[in-house]
Parts: sequence; C-alpha cells; structure tokens
Amino acid sequence: MIDVQRLRVLRAVAEHGSFNKAAGALLLTPSAVSQHIAALERTLGRPVAVRSTRGVTLTEPGRLLVEAAEVISCELDQVRHEIDRLTAPRPRLTVATFTSGGRRLLPAALAVFVAAHPEVELTVLESEPEAAVPMVRAGAADLALAYHFDGPPPVRPGERPALDWVPLMEDPLWLVLPRGHRLADRSSLGLGELSAERWVVGCLKTEAFLRRYAELAGFDLRVGASTTDYFFAQSLVAAGVGVSLVPHVSLAPSPEVKAIRVEPPRPARHIGVLLPRRRRPHPYARALTEALAATSQQAVRP
Repeated sequence: MIDVQRLRVLRAVAEHGSFNKAAGALLLTPSAVSQHIAALERTLGRPVAVRSTRGVTLTEPGRLLVEAAEVISCELDQVRHEIDRLTAPRPRLTVATFTSGGRRLLPAALAVFVAAHPEVELTVLESEPEAAVPMVRAGAADLALAYHFDGPPPVRPGERPALDWVPLMEDPLWLVLPRGHRLADRSSLGLGELSAERWVVGCLKTEAFLRRYAELAGFDLRVGASTTDYFFAQSLVAAGVGVSLVPHVSLAPSPEVKAIRVEPPRPARHIGVLLPRRRRPHPYARALTEALAATSQQAVRP
C-alpha cells in the first residue's frame, strides 16, 4: 500500500524541484526526504525521481503519483472541513466571491438566505476565480461566486475532486466614456472606433481581451492606467484619464461617465456558482445557490 505521507513528500519534491528545498518546506531533513522517496520507490518497484546537477526530475510513474497526491490531498482537506462543519456548535457556510459579484449580486441572495436560515454562521471571502477554484476544491470554501470570459467554465471534465458549474447569468461588457467625450452621445460603438484612445484597464482578463481585439483590428492598445478594480477604473475615466471596458455588474452609475453598448459581437463574461460534487451535498450551499439564481438577474437590472 502506498503511504500518504510519502506521496506528500513526493509532491513537495515536484513543487520545489529539489530534495533540499522540499525538506525545508516540510520541516524535515534532506536525508528524511530521501528516505521517504526511496521507500516509495521500493513499494512501487520503480523509480519516481531522478536527481541531477540541475535538480530533480520526476519519472512518468512519479508524475502519475503526484497527480494522485494532489487529488488525495484535496479529498482529505474536504473531509477535514466537513468534519469541522459537522462538529461545529452552529452550522457554517463559507462563500468565496469576486469583488463586483460580492458588491452587486451576493447581498440580495444573502438577505434571502439569512431570512430562511438564521441559524447558519456565514463567512464571506473575497477571491478571484483562479484563487476560488482551489479553495472550493480543497474545502476551504463551500461554494464560490465566480465568472469566466469566452473560454469554458473553470471546471475540467475528469478532474478530481470534481466541481459543478451552475450558470447564473451573462454579464455583457460596456464601453465607459467621460460624459463630455466626442462619442458619448452614441447608443453603441465598435471598439475599433476608439483605437486612438488611451484605455483604463480594470482587470487583467479584460486587458487580454482588448489586446486580442486591437491586434485583430490592426491597432496598438494604449493603456493609460491599469487597476484591479472596475469601480476605481470608472473613477479614472471620470477624471479624463481614458476610456474603459466594464462588465454590466461592475457599472457604477455616475453623472460624469456614460456607459455605451458594444456593437456585435458583444463581449461578455459568464457568471455562475462553483460547487464541489459530493456524495452528500452541502444543504446550505445549495440553498444559497438557489437564492443567487432567484435574485441575480433582478440585482443588476438597470
């Protein structure tokens, strides 16, 4: 039988690229790490790691074991969190959410949820989807309000522990211009019509989309400001720093800026809920997901 602790050591070796660095991360001696790997190889009957002057390289069996170790680690983390939840004096629910979703979508759903389940102790964690996925996978969050752009949802078929993606809404992107801009009276605009403008970027993912579009349209994107907050980005637009591309959920009504529809093909991000696929689904996570489905469209209605 393969020892879980030895898998943990192999995973650290793979992550850090050397026995010495893995030993430091695990608070072990390099000799102890070497012994764990040797014992694992004896159990398996095959080498799992090859040392060289450039570090440690995993063999194919070693890579397969690391993949298994990651799944087992996540499963054990989920079980630990589930046991904590079952033994807690009050039922708990931990929610991860991206910033604008937490500001515009989550409050209405939480109001419905709290009214129906006042006994639940809620924890809300601000987290972008790329960080929220491993949190849900490991059990650190019971569900996550997340989004993705043109690509597939942030779940992969066949990955374990498996996650479910529950779609909530499409969140179209809008052009945001200063109120006095020469094109602010238009009802819609193509992004190419703003090729000469300086842009205020409110999200790295939006910048990636803009750069792809600019390349296809034959112009160079000129970034005047870069932030990680769409609301801050809109205040910079109001100050005349540039124009921006902002999701509908993140629009902040202001007399100083004008939101204008993007002409087709209109870019959008897709908002949904990430849930771990369990034999015993978390009843409160499902209840909050249902509340989000019921309130999300109304929460962002103009």
